[in-house]
Amino acid sequence: MTTAHHPVASTGWTGWVRFAGVILIINGVFSGLQGLVALTGPDTYYLATPGTLFIFDAKGWGWWNLALGVLLILTAVALFSGATWARVVGVVVAGFSAVVQLMLIPAQPWWSVIVIAMDVLIIYAIIAHGEELKAEQAPPPTNP
Repeated sequence: MTTAHHPVASTGWTGWVRFAGVILIINGVFSGLQGLVALTGPDTYYLATPGTLFIFDAKGWGWWNLALGVLLILTAVALFSGATWARVVGVVVAGFSAVVQLMLIPAQPWWSVIVIAMDVLIIYAIIAHGEELKAEQAPPPTNP
């Protein structure tokens, strides 16, 4: 028994997948800059909220953000080409970002909610319409 592969039609949502890639690039640049600032700045970073004090080692945090920034930028560039691995990594990174923002709601509630909404939109665009981007960039089939 053979299975017929139905070609995926391209819709306007491919623009949203590109939007997700651009947001991933911007996020990667910001993460990389945060990492560089942490590596060249003071040795500790602290955040005081009512009743809580968070203290972080800035160097370890800086290296983590720098690596994450590079990963985000590479993932976004590969997402534009329609690579399957980039769609998977993009969804994982956006999901991770949403979870991290949940932890930051007490410190920055509005920003966290906005970023979570953007992450959900990115995840939806990549999952529901990522295959269309790949189909749009594939050469049309030739009939001999």
